[in-house]
Amino acid sequence: MSKGRSFLYRLTDAAQLHDEAIPHQPLVEIMNDQRVLIENHQGVVEYGTNQIRVNVRFGTVTVCGCDLELARMMKGQLIVAGRIDSVHLHRRQRK
Repeated sequence: MSKGRSFLYRLTDAAQLHDEAIPHQPLVEIMNDQRVLIENHQGVVEYGTNQIRVNVRFGTVTVCGCDLELARMMKGQLIVAGRIDSVHLHRRQRK
């Protein structure tokens, strides 16, 4: 972890702020069983009606379900809509 990032983590811990206060960190929010918000993403890797995979800084977020679609996609933010069955985080292996 770089000095700058380490400082930000210590600062948020000291101020008792949530991690979302740290810039450029991915945020995944599940809204009932019909929507998933992913902020600070790095692009869609796979798109289908049963599975959507999205790159984030440290890995991939996979949303599984039925009738999935990208309800909204903007730079850095997207919303997956449909019947959500599961959301998985797959971390990249550190080198």
